[in-house]
Amino acid sequence: MKPVNESLERFGVSTEQLRALVAEGMKSGGDWCDLFFEDTSYSELVLRDGEVNAGGSHIDYGCGVRVLKGEKTGYAYAESTEPKALLAAARAASAIGSNSKSLNVSKLRDNYRQNSAIVNEQNPDYQHFNSAATFYEMQQDWRNAQSAQFVPVLKRLDAIIRAKDARVHKVIAMLSYSVSEILMYNSLDELTADTRPLGSITVTTIFMQDGKTEMTSASRSFRQGAELITDALLEEIAESAVKGMDERFEARRPKGGKMPVVMAAGASGILLHEAMGHAFEADFVRKGQSIFTGRLGKQVACKGINILDDATIPGNRGSINYDDEGVPGQKTYMVQDGILTSFLHDRISAAWFGVAPTGNGRRESFRYNPIPRMRCTYMENGSDGSVGDIIADVKKGIFVEEFSNGEVKIGEGDFTFYVKSGHLIENGRLTMPVKDINIVGNGPKALADIVAVAADLKIDNGTWTCGKEQSAPVGCGIPSVLVNGLTVGGE
Repeated sequence: MKPVNESLERFGVSTEQLRALVAEGMKSGGDWCDLFFEDTSYSELVLRDGEVNAGGSHIDYGCGVRVLKGEKTGYAYAESTEPKALLAAARAASAIGSNSKSLNVSKLRDNYRQNSAIVNEQNPDYQHFNSAATFYEMQQDWRNAQSAQFVPVLKRLDAIIRAKDARVHKVIAMLSYSVSEILMYNSLDELTADTRPLGSITVTTIFMQDGKTEMTSASRSFRQGAELITDALLEEIAESAVKGMDERFEARRPKGGKMPVVMAAGASGILLHEAMGHAFEADFVRKGQSIFTGRLGKQVACKGINILDDATIPGNRGSINYDDEGVPGQKTYMVQDGILTSFLHDRISAAWFGVAPTGNGRRESFRYNPIPRMRCTYMENGSDGSVGDIIADVKKGIFVEEFSNGEVKIGEGDFTFYVKSGHLIENGRLTMPVKDINIVGNGPKALADIVAVAADLKIDNGTWTCGKEQSAPVGCGIPSVLVNGLTVGGE
């Protein structure tokens, strides 16, 4: 685990200064104050037309100060950690929140103290974390590397992809990597520090055949250092880039209508994230904007279905040792045996609902206020055999291997997702490859209509990024599932 003293040195602050800043922030009668220090170094390289011809690096450095007073949030930041700049930010945050009536009791402060024991007792991962474990390691620090040493990596990836399929017309590949040093302090006198590495390789490949064009994208992203770059990883990405191209060129648009949809394990989990996961985020619930408002403790899915949001998967893009409010990373089950058991909380919503925070307070950078966000959202394995067993029970439907972009209305739960690749199911067999279709449905209804879950859970390690007001790296996954009665937009 990151030694706190190292972080204090990095940002040039002492614990006495942190206490003084918090005291300044709470001068106007605030209920809560926290500080978020960040030092992020980021670099990227881009290959086009067989050459690495673009790239860049930057450093993001500063501190955000948040003051909570009743229902009011005051937030300010400084792009420096000089005492004068930090003091100005603390005073600005205090002033912003000063016009709100305070809570009768500091609900946020007292509630978190009372529920810390509950988190320890109920969540083994919390205990595990407190034993100085970490959910990600960096064996080769990106900051010690030179960008030039990664140029041959992208060229090698380009060559591997082209060797796999003669129809490859263009390859655009990008390697990006960052390391974030984080220091957090709050009015509970909690001081936490973390080092967060993140490395990603993304490739877009354009294919041409008989005047037709198809495009694929493939990516892998992990909280690791430069050791993530291996020949095996490049081969895996290249294989994903060219997978199923014969079928893509043959694919046609089927007849539409309402029908069963089988979603393949892995990347289909993005529908779980978008159409259902956001509605579990407690800020939407607290404001009455979620379709799941008022349904805690109710049956929302078939028995045997478990859905969770997990910060503890080793090396996963969405994993965090601490969230951006200093709450330890943990697993949170939203649905257990089909029953809605928890929402995803930051400290504010946890205080509002009188529960322990779940470690879902996240922010894009020190310039942003933390809000409830997902980490890695997935459904656990079911007991309905293999994906082949599920397909065999469908007389006529669609098998979706991968979704592309989509739209979701959080309040109503309605969604539209576009199918990137898939097949028609006829009499229990995969037949015609399909394209140019969308899947339309309602999140809670689709969840309730999942009637089969295979035992083939796959966490997808692509470069998933959630854009709820701010960008945040996330993960997703799902076993193969059968949803009865979704609308398929076709001919």
